[in-house]
Amino acid sequence: MQKNLEQPVANPLNEDYKRERKLSFLENLYLPEIFKGLWYTFKQMFAPTFTMNYPEEKWDPPSIFRGRPVLVEDAGQERCVACGLCARACPPLAISMQASENEDPKERYPEQFEINMLRCIYCGFCEEVCPEEAIVMSKDYDIVFESREDAVYDKNRLLVPKEDLKERLDYLKEYRNNQFGQFWDFQEENNIHSVRDRDRDWNTGLSLVDMLEQQKKNDAAKASNNWSV
Repeated sequence: MQKNLEQPVANPLNEDYKRERKLSFLENLYLPEIFKGLWYTFKQMFAPTFTMNYPEEKWDPPSIFRGRPVLVEDAGQERCVACGLCARACPPLAISMQASENEDPKERYPEQFEINMLRCIYCGFCEEVCPEEAIVMSKDYDIVFESREDAVYDKNRLLVPKEDLKERLDYLKEYRNNQFGQFWDFQEENNIHSVRDRDRDWNTGLSLVDMLEQQKKNDAAKASNNWSV
């Protein structure tokens, strides 16, 4: 059956369109609502302005702000031990790294560390899972790229001295105190330790029982370097 296209069809806002309130004469003119809008605009003309003259004036975010993720540089080297937790926790897979081994002062470090800022969603998961506080969210929000290759930040561009990240690191300590209900006793020297001291006397020719006993002795033995504070 062909419908008559010239006949108007009800276009209700909901299924109960027949029960909708009918507008009065003034409401049909829309003049009161127009005057209300003009009055609000007139009041805003004399209200104080909060506009910043960017880029001459830039906003200073608080320590809770999650900006561009950066690597913490401590005593001239990165804190990162290339555990890979941040890359695993990253939802858009923006983080990639290549671990390498070193004899001194720590046994693992990231030979390559890259973050694709085109993928980064500033969720802060990398900061949450990092056991060394080696990657944190900075205050940097003004990021511009000229190409896709320029958006991939390598380790040299990610390293920031810990003195410049003091506000964020202090906030994380307070935030984790409230979260876990106890003092977050983070030892900054923990990422320069080595497990070689514990396994120096490891003998693969021992039986399983002897290996467990030997491991208990190794765990109870004191390390050659004392990093306690």
